[in-house]
Amino acid sequence: MSDDDAPESEKPAEQPPGRPAAQRGGGGPQTFQGLASLRQAMAVARPAPTAAVPATMAAVPEDVQPKRDELGRSYATGKRKNAVARVWIKPGNGKIEVNGRDSPVYFARPVLRMLLNQPFVVTDRLGQFDVWCTVKGGGLSGQAGAVRHGISRALIFYEPGLRPVLKRGGFITRDSRVVERKKYGKAKARRSFQFSKR
Repeated sequence: MSDDDAPESEKPAEQPPGRPAAQRGGGGPQTFQGLASLRQAMAVARPAPTAAVPATMAAVPEDVQPKRDELGRSYATGKRKNAVARVWIKPGNGKIEVNGRDSPVYFARPVLRMLLNQPFVVTDRLGQFDVWCTVKGGGLSGQAGAVRHGISRALIFYEPGLRPVLKRGGFITRDSRVVERKKYGKAKARRSFQFSKR
């Protein structure tokens, strides 16, 4: 009898507490069961991600009011490199007009048109606003960045609750990178003249 009692008392000592004997083998179904319980524990410990989104939207102070003119438009200025854009937005069907021309005509490259739509895509407002803007200075790439910056700021003026989303995406920050100045004794900012030994 003492021989039978000894193996029974040793069995609990071999396996860690709270772990079934079937999981010791490391088989497939047991692993999935362990992962399911892990997911359950993580779901209980962490709040649902849907609850976190309204919390960020609620972080905007209550006293911030939309800035709109008598025509229901919001105005903002956007800058990038040497380009400056004046942007007006109002509710509409997604038409973007730049310097009196449609955006596909003015910004022929698809990458530049994608830049203009980024603030609307991030805020889930694509096709809900008409944009009218004038832009001057710089090249097409800088002008597209300036219009995007202006659209982002105008969206915040129209709907202040969108600020956290746009801030997280980096749309509000003015890109401070500009062309580096030319130095004397150099061909450009850093490019040296061709070296001649004699």
